[in-house]
Amino acid sequence: MRLLEHSRIIARPGWSRWLVPPAALAIHLSIGQVYAWSVFKLPLESALHISGAASALPFQVGILVLGLSAAFGGTLVESRGPRWAMLVSLVAFSTGFLIAALGVATRSYWLVVFGYGFVGGIGLGIGYISPVSTLMKWFPDRPGMATGTAIMGFGGGALIASPWSTQMLSAFGSDTDGIAKTFLVHGVTYAVLMTLGVLLVRVPPSGWRPAGRQ
Repeated sequence: MRLLEHSRIIARPGWSRWLVPPAALAIHLSIGQVYAWSVFKLPLESALHISGAASALPFQVGILVLGLSAAFGGTLVESRGPRWAMLVSLVAFSTGFLIAALGVATRSYWLVVFGYGFVGGIGLGIGYISPVSTLMKWFPDRPGMATGTAIMGFGGGALIASPWSTQMLSAFGSDTDGIAKTFLVHGVTYAVLMTLGVLLVRVPPSGWRPAGRQ
């Protein structure tokens, strides 16, 4: 895909580095949803007749896979570039929701764990490290702001997702059909939001330095 070619993501002269934080936020606000998983625990326990420990497992697997994919995918992120990484994150995270929706609709608990926890967890890990490394390249003079933006986005994702998910469950219902629809809407909506980050992200050209910094 030409969209993923390295030459397509190198910023041209005059391109503003301040467009990178919105690209990073588009990814982190999406994957930060993971910390709003508690909204789904009670509905899943009731709809699928599972225990509290079982309803927490998709989240736990997701966090585990987040760490593993971040650890083992870091080299690929650096070699393939942030756009590739963000696209992988988009596909994995959104697909994880769609698989989880199918799992709930068919009352297949382990499909929910596999979709949200394993597939979605890959999206979490790859999506988490890419914006951070890209922000650091663009803002070597403001490292605190760069990392703070990433952390803010990850935390803010849960702040947005929690009431949003609650409202959807109220509208669709907290039975298997309602939960499946909620997961489906999440998957599609986050795919759209993360696409903005994929299209917007750029890397600085070789030798680039912030204005006034040699």
